[in-house]
Amino acid sequence: MRNVNLAVLEGNLVSDPEFRQTQNGTALCTFSIASNYSYYKEDELTEEVYFLDVTTWAKLAEQCNEYLKKGSRVLVNGRIKQSKWQDEDGGAHSRISIVAYQVQFLDLKDSSKQNNEQDYDQDHKQEDDLKEKISLSDDNPPF
Repeated sequence: MRNVNLAVLEGNLVSDPEFRQTQNGTALCTFSIASNYSYYKEDELTEEVYFLDVTTWAKLAEQCNEYLKKGSRVLVNGRIKQSKWQDEDGGAHSRISIVAYQVQFLDLKDSSKQNNEQDYDQDHKQEDDLKEKISLSDDNPPF
């Protein structure tokens, strides 16, 4: 039986992303984010900070390397991965990380908002042009 393994996290990069390529040329970008969790305990606001490692692959890795830097705010969608290993003394270790399917660059929102508005205006202009070419009324339905 398959289970759901989905992680959605918002946070800020702790350091600049690290970019490299695998032996077969696949792009790989890793970075760590700090994500805050707040809750009330006995009427006092308590904050915890979690540090999580994120791995991205292929085109997403290239984009993260190009646009992200230390302090960048991101929203990560992905899956949880647990790596296990033993050290030289035989001690067991494990690490939880996130393999990202999607990374939204939240700091770029203002600049992308302008681009989205331009795209929106362009789409509506094309829609209006199309409406002028096709005259629709109750007497002439499109079906």
